Amino acid sequence: MRFNEKELVSLSRQPPERAAELGMRGPKKGEVVKKRLVKLVVNFLFYFRTDEEEPIGALLLEQCRVEREDSQSFSIAFLDEAERKYLFECDSEEQCREWVDSIIKASYEFMRKNLIFYRTEIHRLTGKDPLEQYGISDETRFQVNNSLQLLPRDTSSL
Repeated sequence: MRFNEKELVSLSRQPPERAAELGMRGPKKGEVVKKRLVKLVVNFLFYFRTDEEEPIGALLLEQCRVEREDSQSFSIAFLDEAERKYLFECDSEEQCREWVDSIIKASYEFMRKNLIFYRTEIHRLTGKDPLEQYGISDETRFQVNNSLQLLPRDTSSL
């Protein structure tokens, strides 16, 4: 996937959802764990040398698996390249749990599933499609398996 480098640098300077110095080992670094400033911004995980303002890399948190390795470390592996695995070491078990939870919630797919769930719940309770007012209710990205059918609510039994 291609990205505009200037836009990525600009995004990396936005207020992060989470940021900390973590131990990090990339997929080709053997056993070497280096301290990196790691920032979660939207669905990108940026990593920096601790003394620099420009990121040295970014991970797009889509189509990936986040797993706890032990009580204080987690890994990110990409589904299309399972051998490309990044390891992160935290200072505590709580910090590790918070990072894993934040990363899982940062993906577009997670947000999309939540939108669809709440859209369905609102429709079930009110009989109205909340996306209709924005003119986007028929877009395929907001459909469950591209086949979500919101049916008019039956009010005869109310």
